[in-house]
Amino acid sequence: MGFALALWCVPSWSGILQKPDIERRFGHPYHVEEKLSDIPVWPLTSPLEHEAGPVLYVFESIDIAPLPGFEGNPMNFLIAIDRKGNFVDVELLQQREPVFTFRDLGGQKDRPLKEFIAQYLGHSIADQYLIAQDAARNKSGGPPRNHAGQTMLDGVAKATTSIRIINQTVLTAALEVARAKLGFADQKQAGPPAQVKDEIFEVQSFDALMRDGSIGHLRLTNAEAEKLFAGTEGEGLDAYAAAHPDKTFAELFVAYLNVPTIGQAVLGKEAYAQTMARNFDHQHLWWIATRGRFTLVDDEFIPGAQSRRLALAQDGLFLEFRDQGLELRQAGGPGDLGASRVFGVNADASLDPGRPAEFKLTFSRAKGTGLPSITYKAATLTYAPPQRFFTFPPKRLPPWLLAWQARAVDMAVLLAALGVLSVVLARPRWVSASARRLRLFRMGFLAFTLIDVGWLAQGQLSIVQVTGLIKSLRGGHGLSNFLYDPVSLMLMAFTVLSLFLWGRGAFCGWLCPFGALQEFVGLLAQRLRLPQLRLPPRLARRLERGRYAVLATLVVAAVLFPTLGETLNEVEPFKTSITLGFDRPWPFVAYALAVLLLGAAYYKFFCRVLCPLGGKLRRLNWLPRRAECGKPCQRCKAACRYDAIEPSGEVRYDNCFQCLDCVGIYHDAQRCVPVIVHQRTGKRLTVQVAAAPAALPAGPVPGKALPQRATGTP
Repeated sequence: MGFALALWCVPSWSGILQKPDIERRFGHPYHVEEKLSDIPVWPLTSPLEHEAGPVLYVFESIDIAPLPGFEGNPMNFLIAIDRKGNFVDVELLQQREPVFTFRDLGGQKDRPLKEFIAQYLGHSIADQYLIAQDAARNKSGGPPRNHAGQTMLDGVAKATTSIRIINQTVLTAALEVARAKLGFADQKQAGPPAQVKDEIFEVQSFDALMRDGSIGHLRLTNAEAEKLFAGTEGEGLDAYAAAHPDKTFAELFVAYLNVPTIGQAVLGKEAYAQTMARNFDHQHLWWIATRGRFTLVDDEFIPGAQSRRLALAQDGLFLEFRDQGLELRQAGGPGDLGASRVFGVNADASLDPGRPAEFKLTFSRAKGTGLPSITYKAATLTYAPPQRFFTFPPKRLPPWLLAWQARAVDMAVLLAALGVLSVVLARPRWVSASARRLRLFRMGFLAFTLIDVGWLAQGQLSIVQVTGLIKSLRGGHGLSNFLYDPVSLMLMAFTVLSLFLWGRGAFCGWLCPFGALQEFVGLLAQRLRLPQLRLPPRLARRLERGRYAVLATLVVAAVLFPTLGETLNEVEPFKTSITLGFDRPWPFVAYALAVLLLGAAYYKFFCRVLCPLGGKLRRLNWLPRRAECGKPCQRCKAACRYDAIEPSGEVRYDNCFQCLDCVGIYHDAQRCVPVIVHQRTGKRLTVQVAAAPAALPAGPVPGKALPQRATGTP
């Protein structure tokens, strides 16, 4: 009941800073305004550019994009972007990622994380960011950038999943602010913007381009304008419109000049060349013209500024649509235009010229004098040049899928290994019947698990993933963070499935890197003839129940005391020995080595006594047994290093690591005592307690079959 109530109490992630904290970080010449109500952002103004409005926007990522980290808690960064969408500052405020705590990564604590986020400074949020290990840096110390707008970030070894989540947190938070305050278009669904085919030029007339939609056109009659004001205070105020309903109230022409065919048809070859030569910043340029009673340019129009009568939006977000101050006479089109201007949008605004954009004309009517009541209405032209003028890059894949692509080789190798292991566990007879063959296969697979799955692919499953799952669900964040680590996700899926089939043995005995390391240490200790501890059965059972107490403690701590839980999770030496390869401060290394030394004396000590992983979900008694097993034969019990076989011959599957030694003995006529006796004498061993099950096919024994106790693998 207490666990359910704890899950119900969902925390609300929020920022930790107040206005004075921002003022201490951003001094002269900036002035920190009050936090906005529509989006949790502090605008910063400068007395040097008082009329320009905010010059910086400062915010905490946890207020906008509280993406759960690997451990389950969102990280928090203080981010500052300028009005062009460039990163000015990225500061770490809070993080609980296991790989960056307790002075990990060679005693550097979170210094690698801080060095990673410092790479964003000076780069635009509109860039495509790619993460690579040991990326070549330029002379200024920042990451290199190519002409395709890609920014390469140098990742942090052994922290791939955390780094991807950090990158997603920083960019998601910054883009949300940019879309809300800087007019950046939302292209999360549309993908990268289309690119103009500069090499394509068609000699076309203005009228021909009007007909095929290359030039957008909107005509609004007086009657249509009057209809827009129907039911408002502006209705019936235009006497001329009432007298001449069919005449033009407003006519709008729009042409995307960056397309050579359209630009030259509108401006002429010479004027088009001059216009493009002046376009140093590679802005998106449109020719905008109006005619009729309503004109684009009024008495309040300021060349080089935005027009109050015209706006541009895409995906529902308005962009900064600014007059370019060009006095040009168009070469084609109608000659009785009321206004003809060139407007532009910054190239960093993430606008896609190949997709429809909305050009909004706003007009008003005033009722009364002195303090008139003003009614505003708008007409919208949706315009996109024909697709033949563009190339359309493929849509950007979601970040989690990029992570899967980057680890395709690791996933393929692991998938093949899981397939082989599944076949062996489902049909173990051939592998296990020969002690030498089983030993070679098992040692080879465990070496693969330790080196490839553990140290190289970073696929060590941990209680951190369980507690992280709990925290993510409590925080209402879902499980998306697990998608960033496909290797661990594959292992988790296989482990859950195998728990139902074989119990804990499939993972604990074959796929746990630390378990493999313990097994090698234990076998080395036996080869060196070091004393081996065998505890009395009753004491061993009590000690083995301790891992369930460890699991309960860690789960409760994760729910009720998250910070304490992060410390208690260090009961697992996995991070020290596998994730970080013993590259940690000495107390953690000493603890991991102590656990391994205990495993040298008491076979796989940690797995049997302390490990919180494992479960009781098994549904199959898959190990074959004979009626003589335990009554009187104790051959398999003596060979089991895990003490998972009772004197009665019964298998305790919760303690079985599926090493297949007993399966090999069962199928080996040279090692199975009941089979040996039967071969030599033709008699069965004396059964001390009558066996109830019916006889089933036994091992490879000539002549009469021996009865089995339970269903086994043929």
